[in-house]
Amino acid sequence: MEPGNETQISKFHLLGLSEDPQQQPFIFGLFLSMYLITVFGNLLIILAVSSDSHLHMPMYFFLTNLSFVDICFTSTTIPKMLWNIQTQSKVITYEGCITQIYFLILFAGSEIFLLSVMAYDRFVAICHPLHYTVIMNPQLCGLLVLVSWIMSILNSLLHSLMMLRFSFCTHFQISHFFCELNQMIQLACSDTFLNNLVMYFAAVLLCGGPFAGILYSYSKIVSAICRISSAQGKYKAFSTCASHLSVVSSFYCTLLGVYLSSAAPQTAHSSAVVSVMYTVVTPMLNPFIYTLRNKDIKRALKGIIGVPVM
Repeated sequence: MEPGNETQISKFHLLGLSEDPQQQPFIFGLFLSMYLITVFGNLLIILAVSSDSHLHMPMYFFLTNLSFVDICFTSTTIPKMLWNIQTQSKVITYEGCITQIYFLILFAGSEIFLLSVMAYDRFVAICHPLHYTVIMNPQLCGLLVLVSWIMSILNSLLHSLMMLRFSFCTHFQISHFFCELNQMIQLACSDTFLNNLVMYFAAVLLCGGPFAGILYSYSKIVSAICRISSAQGKYKAFSTCASHLSVVSSFYCTLLGVYLSSAAPQTAHSSAVVSVMYTVVTPMLNPFIYTLRNKDIKRALKGIIGVPVM
């Protein structure tokens, strides 16, 4: 592409999940409902843990951080999408797009790191129960969360700053309901080799590394559970990590689906639909997963809302 054909633009057009005007009211109502459920559900988890002294333990400390990240993660994309549908506008500014990418990568990275930290917490609780309170002391818990945030901030800052070097031609339409990093790279006219290299290297290092840690933790957990003689003891040990395992499975499976769908150039719309799973559905389901399987959370929620929870 000749330099004269490149330009720095001021806005993009988000095509969303559907361009059919008749479907917009349904999409607006559906995503508004899911967003409200996500925010209120995760806020209830945070309030429940904060208000009940019996829940002031490492596992629930990490859970409140995960709930906070889920609220922020969903709030990065859905309010803008709802605003565009309500105003019948598909426009997002260049600055808004870069900002959205920054916070998306920040909160997605934080979720990945927190899930790996929670897996380590379950590993210590099941494999080293007598030393659990000594190992998972408040200082270590705070340090693990702090490192998770620092790594996520540095990663998202790197990708956002590298986006600033892009030049775009005449195709400013994004086949998505938010600014997705991979699609922005595909729209650029300038050389994207370095960005692709950094993106895939970061994916392998910052996604694959924590996932390997989760697999290692659960391999040790399964081994420890198999050594328990009683069936009741096995069930009790497994029930303490069943909720976390469900969240990890849903999050990583949907991420894998997004990766596979984006690998085919003709399926940009399919990638947007699959992205709904990890950006909206998974954060919405997390409070239900932890509530339905946890008697302590149910008791704390009952004290807040005054009625039994399922």
